[in-house]
Amino acid sequence: MKPKRIVSRIYRKKTLENLSKKITKLGDHFKQDAIDYLNARLLICLLVFLGVFFFLKNGHFLAPILTIVIYCTWEYFFLDLPIQKRAKKLETEAIFFFEVLELTLEASPSIKSAIELTATNIDSELAREFKKTLADVQMGKSFTESLEDMKERIPSDAINNIILSLTESSIFGNNITATLRNQLDYLRETKLLETKAEITKLPTKISVISVIFFLPIMLLIILSPVLVEFLLG
Repeated sequence: MKPKRIVSRIYRKKTLENLSKKITKLGDHFKQDAIDYLNARLLICLLVFLGVFFFLKNGHFLAPILTIVIYCTWEYFFLDLPIQKRAKKLETEAIFFFEVLELTLEASPSIKSAIELTATNIDSELAREFKKTLADVQMGKSFTESLEDMKERIPSDAINNIILSLTESSIFGNNITATLRNQLDYLRETKLLETKAEITKLPTKISVISVIFFLPIMLLIILSPVLVEFLLG
């Protein structure tokens, strides 16, 4: 526990809280807490600095630069980028999950039982998050409080809006079917726009690949007679 106490004194409480919120959005598979994350970053930066400083030529110049670059980009590559990927994955799963939930709500007596039935019959990360929410209810939390805690674990605003609607419907008893249908339409449209954006990027990606791989080969084929003649003298 000593390293954790040391790091907790070095970093501000607000920094640890913000990191904890980000780590929560990565899901249960991410086992580190905020202090473990900061310890890992500090240790890697120290090892990179010492390794570059002592073993590379001009290490005294490169070591601080590389260390600063790693320190500044560490959070993006190990937290922000995985969070973005998880958000896209959850949004893709959400379309099917909430479509089934919409149908289940028509035959179920309550939102809680509809969610339980839907989550039980779907195998996805979003379904596992709802199962965890239901487990929290069994442990003594209220259904509303459990949904609020779930919002902290979900990195997607679109899904959190649906969870908010489920929470309000659970509290006030209003019909959620129409709201759920509208938010599903929004998710589908967002996914369609993302797909179109990826398609529009394909020509650029193909052009880059062509320049990197095919252009040198074409030049080699065109210039090969000249090269052969030059090599043969």
